[in-house]
Amino acid sequence: MHEVGMCEGIVEAALRRADGRPVRGMRVRVGGHPVDPEVIEQGVRVAAAGTAAEDAALDLVLEPLSVHCDRCGARTPVNSATALAACPACGSVDVQSAGREDVVLESITVDAPAPEPARD
Repeated sequence: MHEVGMCEGIVEAALRRADGRPVRGMRVRVGGHPVDPEVIEQGVRVAAAGTAAEDAALDLVLEPLSVHCDRCGARTPVNSATALAACPACGSVDVQSAGREDVVLESITVDAPAPEPARD
């Protein structure tokens, strides 16, 4: 399952950006083939267990690929492997996929650093 590695990578990137501060939230954009949001959320929870990101909220933004049919002109989101091979509207195999296949940690929310003690 590639989701496990993806979830571990998300948590590792958030922890690097947090630089030791507790992570309270992560916004992640996933583009490409359909993924199950529950599987991703659970995978992130497992990967974050015992780390500074353990209790972080996950804001998951899914951007599936789409296909454009050169025959009928339809543009449809890809929700199955079949849609990558044939147009869901007319059945033509003259389709081109569009979109990005990537995972981006767009932002994190962390606790503010502890104030430094006042110097006399």
